[in-house]
Amino acid sequence: MKTIRNYPKVTISKKAEKRQQKKHPWVYDNEIIAYEPYENGEIVDVVSESGKYYGSGFINENSVIRIRIISRNANDIFNEAFYERRLRHAIDYRKTVMKDDFSCCRLIFGEADMFSGLTVDRFSNILVAQVNSLGLDKIKPMLFELMMKIMNEEKQEVIAIYERNDSHLREKEGLSQYKGFYPLKDYEIPAYTCIRIVENGIEYEVDVENGQKTGFFLDQKYNRLAVGRLAENLRVLDCFTHTGSFGLNAAKGKAKRVVSVDISESAIEMAKQNAKRNELEVEYVVADVFDYLEKVKKNEFDFIILDPPAFTKSKKTVHNAYDGYKQINMMAMKKLPRGGYLATASCSHFMENYLFVRMLKEAANEANVELKLIEERRQSFDHPILWNVEETEYLKFYIFQII
Repeated sequence: MKTIRNYPKVTISKKAEKRQQKKHPWVYDNEIIAYEPYENGEIVDVVSESGKYYGSGFINENSVIRIRIISRNANDIFNEAFYERRLRHAIDYRKTVMKDDFSCCRLIFGEADMFSGLTVDRFSNILVAQVNSLGLDKIKPMLFELMMKIMNEEKQEVIAIYERNDSHLREKEGLSQYKGFYPLKDYEIPAYTCIRIVENGIEYEVDVENGQKTGFFLDQKYNRLAVGRLAENLRVLDCFTHTGSFGLNAAKGKAKRVVSVDISESAIEMAKQNAKRNELEVEYVVADVFDYLEKVKKNEFDFIILDPPAFTKSKKTVHNAYDGYKQINMMAMKKLPRGGYLATASCSHFMENYLFVRMLKEAANEANVELKLIEERRQSFDHPILWNVEETEYLKFYIFQII
C-alpha cells in the first residue's frame, strides 16, 4: 500500500515524461506545466498530467534544473533514516570496489548516488564536500553528521569536513560561494588544510583549500597506474601535468626519462615537491603545451601522455574543442616513432565518446599513422557511471601504440 503523499505536486509536460521514463534525475524549468504551492528548496512530487508518479526531488525556482529527483519510490519518507540508508549504500559501494584505496576516493558522486548536486571526496582523515543543490544545502547539517557517524562506525579515522563551496554552479542555484571547515559536533576544527595521501604507492600533498576542485583529481587513479605499467625503459613526455601525477607514475614505473610540462608555474612547483617527496627523477618545464610540442624533435620521446583540462564546458563550444583536441593529438602522433605510445584523455562530458573517437581517427589519418588500441578506459570505480544518466560519464582515456 502506498504512503499518503503530503508533498506538493509538480506536473510535467509529455516531452518531460519521455525523459522521466528513462529515469533521468533532472526536470528542467521549461518542462513544467503546473505547480502546487511549495517552498523553495523543499521536496516535491513529480507527476504527469494524468497523475502518474515519476519521483520526488528538491525544487529550486532559481535553477534551470528546476527539480533534482532523489527517489522514485512512492513509499519513501524523506527523514533522517532515509538519508542514512542512502549514504550507507554509497559508502558501502566504495568499500567494496575500492578495497585498499578506500582511504582516498570519492564517496559521493552526485547523480550516480542519487544525491544530485553533492560531491564528497575523502583524502585520508578529511572529507571535502561541495554542495551545488539548494535542497541538499538546507539539510547538509544532517548529512554531514550522518557521514561522520557512518565513517566512525566503519572504524575509519575521519576528523573533519572541509567545504569547497566556491563553485560557480552554486550561483545557478542562488547559493553563495565560500570555503572552510564545517563546524561538526564533537570535532575540533583542524589547524591545517594540507593532507598527505598515497595513491598507487606515490605520496602527494593535497591542498583542500586551494587545490583544483576538491584538491586532487581522483578520477584518473587507475589510468595513471596503467601508464606506470607501460613506461619502463621509455622516454616519457607528460603534457598538462598539473601537479605531476602521470609523470610520477611513469617515473615510478622505471621510465628511462620523464619530462612533465604545464603552463602553470604554481602547479609545476607543486609537482616538483611531489617528485622530491617520492625521490623520483622528473624534468619539469613551464610552457604552453601546444608551443612545447611544436618544438619537440621527432622520435625524442617514446611515450606521450595528453591529459588536458576540459576544452569545452558546454555544447555550444564543442566544435572549437574538437579542433583543439585534434590539433594536440595530431601533433603528438607526428612526434612519436613507429612503435611509440600515446595516452590521451578528455574530461569533458560534452566531448562525447563517439566524437572523441572520431577526432582520434581523423588526427591519425592526417598524421599519416595507424593506431593500435592497447586500452580503453573511463573514470575510476568510485565515480560510477549510470547508463541512464549520460552526465555521469565524462572521462575518456585511451592508450595506443603508433604503427
